[in-house]
Amino acid sequence: MKTEHCDVPFNNVSAPDFLAVAKLRELQLQRLQCIVDRAYNHVMHYRDAMEQLEVRPEDIRSLDDVRRLPFTDKTALRDNYPFGLFASPMNEVVRVHASSGTTGKPIVVAYTQADVDVWSSVMMRSFAACGVHAGDIVQNAYGYGLFTGGLGAHYGAEALGATVIPISGGNTERQIMVLRDFGVTVICCTPSYFLHIAEKAAEMGMPLQDLPLRAGVFGAEPWTENMRRRIQELTGVRAFDIYGLSEIVGPGVGIECDQQNGLHIFEDHFLMEIVNPDTGDPLPDGEEGELVLTTLSKMAMPMLRYRTHDITAIKTDPCPCGRTVRRIDRISRRSDDMLIIRGVNVFPSQIETALLAVEGTLPHYQIIVDRQQGLDGIEVQVEVTAELFSDTVKELEALKSRISHAIDSTIGLRVAVSLVQPRTITRSEGKAKRVIDRRTN
Repeated sequence: MKTEHCDVPFNNVSAPDFLAVAKLRELQLQRLQCIVDRAYNHVMHYRDAMEQLEVRPEDIRSLDDVRRLPFTDKTALRDNYPFGLFASPMNEVVRVHASSGTTGKPIVVAYTQADVDVWSSVMMRSFAACGVHAGDIVQNAYGYGLFTGGLGAHYGAEALGATVIPISGGNTERQIMVLRDFGVTVICCTPSYFLHIAEKAAEMGMPLQDLPLRAGVFGAEPWTENMRRRIQELTGVRAFDIYGLSEIVGPGVGIECDQQNGLHIFEDHFLMEIVNPDTGDPLPDGEEGELVLTTLSKMAMPMLRYRTHDITAIKTDPCPCGRTVRRIDRISRRSDDMLIIRGVNVFPSQIETALLAVEGTLPHYQIIVDRQQGLDGIEVQVEVTAELFSDTVKELEALKSRISHAIDSTIGLRVAVSLVQPRTITRSEGKAKRVIDRRTN
């Protein structure tokens, strides 16, 4: 027997990125009421959590009432592994994905056919926002399989009318051959892997500047504005930031438009809040905090107030592109990737920003955290250009001093800096591993 479905339309809203704000908010409220009712009636975890807070679906009368609902975090997904948060029976679930289980069990997510259609739609809108169009040739180097990245990008690009090359990750020399031989115009992968491709292509005598490639859609890991500048200067490819989470839908929650000034969140499908990461209290637009997302159209596995741990702010100024779906600042750090070193809060993104501001450094680095005689310390290993590495000891020491000063000025902490030769730091074909924490407790 089928579960009941919300009768609010999901994908047949005309020009959803440009809806009048009042109409968009009305649509969000209709969908929020629907999804809360679905979660309460079909997911025991949400029924119990809402009853503890003494809130029922009929209490959601405005968008502000979302604050009455319980938060969801990864603990809830792990505690309900594998199918405990599903709101649809398995005969309606057409797809299951899972993220890597860094602490044991993976995070499992599910999709009905309607969910897959929504996912394809937001990915199509994502590509369109950054100038991808029918006739483009898209090399999709995100991983296919349980990871949500590959298939999400694939379906969205096809729906747009682009030609998709489902190459997946790895085999860098083949990636470069296909980029050249197939006349690829758009590539999708992590920014760190694209830098590796660019580096390898130059070694092979095929610099990316000589290819038709014009745009990259990069996500799945935090990266900074300085990293974007390096990519664009090195390759001539316009670098666009895409945002998503497996727990919400996968890639396609938001993306930059041609202005490259913040990520448009597709608010007709995802209700966003910014909260204080320590207290959970709501914060006003423009103030930085933790992004919290509620799915507004996810049938198989609704998510109420999912704490992303991503730190950002809602931008308050309208975008020149004309889209009415609001933007958030690019996400370059997470509340849960913070390192506490001798009482100082340090984010890897702060170190990246400082490094890439120093001329001669390459966008490949590693942060090693260790504890010696009870005292925590950081060593930053950073690659420098071959020309600089062959300089005199005096010049290398001067460069180390400039890097150390730049980091100190950014994080307020002196760190050890090691300059290493190009290609010394291991390259990743997926998410780059920036931090190695050798502390045992």
